[in-house]
Amino acid sequence: MTTTPPENSAVSRRRLLIGAGLAAAAGSAAIAAPANAAPGTPQSSSRDLPGSLSASDAVSVPTVDGLHLQFGADASSVIVVSWHTLQPVTDARVLLGDGHGNFNAAVPAVTKSYVDAKSGRTVYTHHSTLTGLQPSTGYLYAAVHAGSTPEFGTFTTGPRGRSRVTFTSFGDQGTPTLGKQQSGSTTWVNDNLGSPAAGDTTGGVERVQPMFHLFNGDLCYANLATDRIRTWWDFWANNSRSARNRPWMPSAGNHENELGNGSIGYAAYQTYFTVPEAGGQTDVTRGLWYSFTVGAVRVISLANDDICYQDGGNSYVRGYSKGAQKAWLEGELKAARASRDVDWIVVCMHQVAISTANNFNGADLGVRQEWVPLFDQYGVDLVVCGHEHHYERSHPIRGQQPNQTLTPIPAATDTQTVDTTQGTVHMVLGGGGTSVPSNQLLFTPPECRVIVSVSALPDPNTGHRAPVYVHEQAPWSAVRDAAKAYGFGAFEVDPGLPGGETTMKVTYYNVTGVGGGLEAFETFTLRRPRSDARP
Repeated sequence: MTTTPPENSAVSRRRLLIGAGLAAAAGSAAIAAPANAAPGTPQSSSRDLPGSLSASDAVSVPTVDGLHLQFGADASSVIVVSWHTLQPVTDARVLLGDGHGNFNAAVPAVTKSYVDAKSGRTVYTHHSTLTGLQPSTGYLYAAVHAGSTPEFGTFTTGPRGRSRVTFTSFGDQGTPTLGKQQSGSTTWVNDNLGSPAAGDTTGGVERVQPMFHLFNGDLCYANLATDRIRTWWDFWANNSRSARNRPWMPSAGNHENELGNGSIGYAAYQTYFTVPEAGGQTDVTRGLWYSFTVGAVRVISLANDDICYQDGGNSYVRGYSKGAQKAWLEGELKAARASRDVDWIVVCMHQVAISTANNFNGADLGVRQEWVPLFDQYGVDLVVCGHEHHYERSHPIRGQQPNQTLTPIPAATDTQTVDTTQGTVHMVLGGGGTSVPSNQLLFTPPECRVIVSVSALPDPNTGHRAPVYVHEQAPWSAVRDAAKAYGFGAFEVDPGLPGGETTMKVTYYNVTGVGGGLEAFETFTLRRPRSDARP
């Protein structure tokens, strides 16, 4: 399926090619900053473009790699453009143009960096925050630093107020590349749990052409890789073909925890992304939880290692926020549900409250203890997760049984139309491309293994605290896919009419191979009253 944005809300391919004339024209004329640019706004010049450097000078300048976008807190007016290099650069900036290829602003980039503890190498990332944008408008842009060839992309800002919005979601991708040479061999293998499907899923997202993509953690499994920096490079080389044209908004998974990269392991993740600011954070926890609004959809991204029992990263960091993330979350949920401008509350996170996979990660009691009661209290509509490497969704759940595992209680059992005022639908979308799927491990009939605690000390054989599991029946399990391993969810929000009902059409697509071929596994509808229908 291909959904093409309307011409007046996106930059067409023809216009992109017109804008690409910038590179040729700038050889003889500079691109001036606009008259209203802030003092010190850098201007583009011919020295920064192809053909203006000697060969020896050019090879010393790093290219613009890993171009990608993130929304600001208000998706209708703020976009962050990001890229990275392995050398310091000067004059990093984004040239912003309209849908006709007219470039009329240059916005400086802020450079961040981290030192990868495993290799000792420094990665530099460059982030240009574009503000004051017009809602529902297509833009052309070019990312460039001194001496580099500009890299182009397009984006469409979110709507202001209620409008149709489409987004996609998956987790647990890895890369489709070979990053490790086997010892004593000339054979190269993938060492980050990736597979060729990690490329196919990105192709599938591009067939849908969503406004944005939610990435539910375990992005590239760099913490497992021989060369962590190469793995991040390969990840962005694969995904920039989508992420340069639409924001990819992440949540941190356990495999974003890289030993030595910051005190709790997330320095690489925090450096590659610039997400909206959030309360309660320190320099250590910066960027690990955040929220943004698109139309009438409030998206909240959580970092679950803070509250999960499972020891799944390079270091055990449970409790690192000391309750700050939970306090922030409750405030966000309360404000969102009280707002007459927000209809849908969507939570993006990694570890799960539900799963019927055997001999895999399982559900985590920490999620059920810390997050699920807040989801119930404030009426979260949808939770998208990864961690388990298959597709599964719950019935709407509300409340918990008073047992050791706090088993979620299904509020309704219709699998085609779900009223989310009755409960929250949880979706496991862990088929982003990993080479270790869990779709062949599903219990029949459905049941769940729940991690209720871990050993006090690490197991000497694994280096991790051993999980303690308790089994439960799974009356909350609604639909799951045992046949296919790879796919993603697509979500189409229809705002409805004032004072009436709004709906979200959900399609889970299996990704069938090269080029992102898609087959719809199932389609269902979430519905709820618009918030402006309240007295």
